Amino acid sequence: MGQVAWKALFLSLFDYKTEKYVIAKNKKVGVLYRVVQLSILAYLVGWVFVVKKGYQDTDTSLQSSVITKLKGVAFTNTSELGERLWDVADYVIPPQGESVFFVMTNLIVTPNQRQSTCPEVGRTEPFDPQTPAKPGSASIPDALCDKDTDCLEGEAVVAGNGVKTGRCLKDRGSTRGTCEILAWCPVEKRSKPKKPLLGSAENFTVYIKNSIRFPKFKFSKMNVLATDNESYLKTCRYSQEHPYCPIFVLGNIVRWAGADFQEMASEGGVIGIQIEWNCDLDKAPSECNPHYSFSRLDNKSAERSITSGYNFRFAKYYRDVEGVDYRTLIKAYGIRFDVMVNGKAGKFNIIPTIINISSGLALMGAGAFFCDLVLLYLIKKSNFYRGKKYEEVKSSSRKSLSSPTLNGNQSPDQL
Repeated sequence: MGQVAWKALFLSLFDYKTEKYVIAKNKKVGVLYRVVQLSILAYLVGWVFVVKKGYQDTDTSLQSSVITKLKGVAFTNTSELGERLWDVADYVIPPQGESVFFVMTNLIVTPNQRQSTCPEVGRTEPFDPQTPAKPGSASIPDALCDKDTDCLEGEAVVAGNGVKTGRCLKDRGSTRGTCEILAWCPVEKRSKPKKPLLGSAENFTVYIKNSIRFPKFKFSKMNVLATDNESYLKTCRYSQEHPYCPIFVLGNIVRWAGADFQEMASEGGVIGIQIEWNCDLDKAPSECNPHYSFSRLDNKSAERSITSGYNFRFAKYYRDVEGVDYRTLIKAYGIRFDVMVNGKAGKFNIIPTIINISSGLALMGAGAFFCDLVLLYLIKKSNFYRGKKYEEVKSSSRKSLSSPTLNGNQSPDQL
């Protein structure tokens, strides 16, 4: 690069560029420019300010508490328990009234268990030491044996109920048997009632009290109607016409989640209760209302699966007059309800308003830049418009700036 070129590059650093406005009489580009402007304006007003309420400051740090209380009774008559009346103290787990609660709807009862030795078999009949397990009747593979050495003493049965004693119990004349174990005997029953014992739980009700607070705006509210009528909560039921009645029928909740209550009551399952608070605090507090939605959360496939349903075990212990400890083992099937609360609140604030307006103005400038690209590079007469858009002006010497002698027919504007 020669000395002249370096000098020209250096002098170009001191050039100043100023805008030159050119009115282009091109209808296509003009229409495009107005369409871009209207699109940006519609986005700014319609989406940013109307839909997203970009003029508001928001608070998503929702503080929430949930209290639940169930009501309802059921009657059963079984061979294990006899006639029995079930109330909330029996079928609600845990009883503290938290945001997650379990309603027992079906159960397998194994009564009068005590710690002794018995075969590792899921029996339905009472245990008799003189009647060993039938060959191949064990539902636990690790409990099957051919000889005593297959039942290593002190080894726990995999997926079983106790510890092996070292004996292999067989029927007379049989070559295959079941390991004897030290456990709570008799071991748990395997047969489950075909129909849910507490199917009437479909008519039980649950009271869901939800209190929320948005700390940024110091706004609090509840999902319970503010009334002095003491009988209101005893008679009302939630519906779209009564959104501030927090009393829900369990059968309705399961149906709104798209499931069948009696089917879920037999195998168990999980239902989600979603409470959403979206509050526009520029309006009256009465406009801030809870919105409920219900869904089934456990993976229920079309075909029966070993992972379907929901169940767990618990026991009730007691001691007889001779000081022997007994227990009643219960395998509980039922529906778990998860109450989940979320939401956000918004209120007018000048700072987000200015930010969003400034962003809209910047988009207007980007629209003009896009139309300039079309005008100067994409249409047929782009070279002509570039010549009108950009003009290089050089400073003149004093000699060239001196005014020539004007004749009578010249004016300075004609030079």
